[in-house]
Amino acid sequence: MKRVSILGSTGSVGKATLDVVLARPDLFEIDTLTAHTNAALLASQAKESNAKLAVIGDETKYSELKECLSGTGIEAAAGRAAIIAAAGRDVDYAMAAIVGMAGLEPILAATKGAECVAIANKEPMVAAGDLVMNAAHRHGAILLPVDSEHNAVFQLMGVHKAHVRRIVLTASGGPFRKWSLEEMAKATPQQAVVHPNWQMGAKISVDSATMMNKALEVIEAHYLFGFPGSQIDVVVHPQSVMHAMVEFEDNSILAHMGAPDMRVPITHTLGWPNRIAGPAQRLDLAKLSTLDFEQVDHRRFPAINYAYDCLRNGASACIAMNAANEVAVAAFLAGNIGFCDIFEVTRRVVEGNSLPKVDNLESILALDKKMRISAQTCIVSIGNSTRHAPLREIL
Repeated sequence: MKRVSILGSTGSVGKATLDVVLARPDLFEIDTLTAHTNAALLASQAKESNAKLAVIGDETKYSELKECLSGTGIEAAAGRAAIIAAAGRDVDYAMAAIVGMAGLEPILAATKGAECVAIANKEPMVAAGDLVMNAAHRHGAILLPVDSEHNAVFQLMGVHKAHVRRIVLTASGGPFRKWSLEEMAKATPQQAVVHPNWQMGAKISVDSATMMNKALEVIEAHYLFGFPGSQIDVVVHPQSVMHAMVEFEDNSILAHMGAPDMRVPITHTLGWPNRIAGPAQRLDLAKLSTLDFEQVDHRRFPAINYAYDCLRNGASACIAMNAANEVAVAAFLAGNIGFCDIFEVTRRVVEGNSLPKVDNLESILALDKKMRISAQTCIVSIGNSTRHAPLREIL
């Protein structure tokens, strides 16, 4: 039996992970579940999975969580420090699915307590990839990528990493793949969060619409696999069934296929190093009439090229890009800026600030905080509204 913790259990990846775990009670047991604000769902998940500990990040929801768990024997806790402490518990597998930079410290804590840490949250890898990789090495934790693209690369490379010429990440193109810039400028949050293939949370759905999600994945791939940007390519693949390709020096290209269902890579990481049956969708090849591939239109989707620039400019530029984008997406979802303003805010923050060298957690968090404040200032100058309260929640 593998003891499993799910950090961010009420989000889309957390729910999918719990679905896989509950489908295989012969293999897995839940130790810890954490959430940010949804105490009712967290309590329901904890009772359904017979978890040992449930932690809510919002301390004002502690009473609700404790009351919901009364009489179950499940321990309840609350607060940021409690989330980090829970992440460091001694388990076999920790799913790191806390959205945004809020997931960085829990991931670092998980490397101390978990044998395997499944990385479903790309922002900490983008902003602090070296820090996370070094922590895993120092504590002997195995990092398993959960993003469908990185999980595909992980499976494809096998023992032949030294012979890889390049890796190719696929992108669906998002909901606005065929939209003009003029149409995209008028896009609403409701339109941006409706992904054509995947069921995801609001933030990652908007990132997919801007293709910033793929930009972040380029940087994440650099840290996870140790390849320079020159060996990481992106191609648009609207069907989202081929998740990545690896080209080797003998000109062979291996591709990974699977249904657009996050339970596929989650099941792989839960079973690793073995293969296990799980509840994910199966891919019906007979129903695939075509597999299309297109070049990225960098005029309409400039974020990907910008990621390569940030990689060349160093870790501080990656931190700035990630922080500014996170704040800008929140502003767009709140109706304070337009869709195309998201990248403009990001660009202005990266290029308009002095970016000092960072080499530890404190300096990374300090720069991240500064860039978020800079992004908010930029939004005030660009924005269509003076309502900025939602932004304060992520500063």
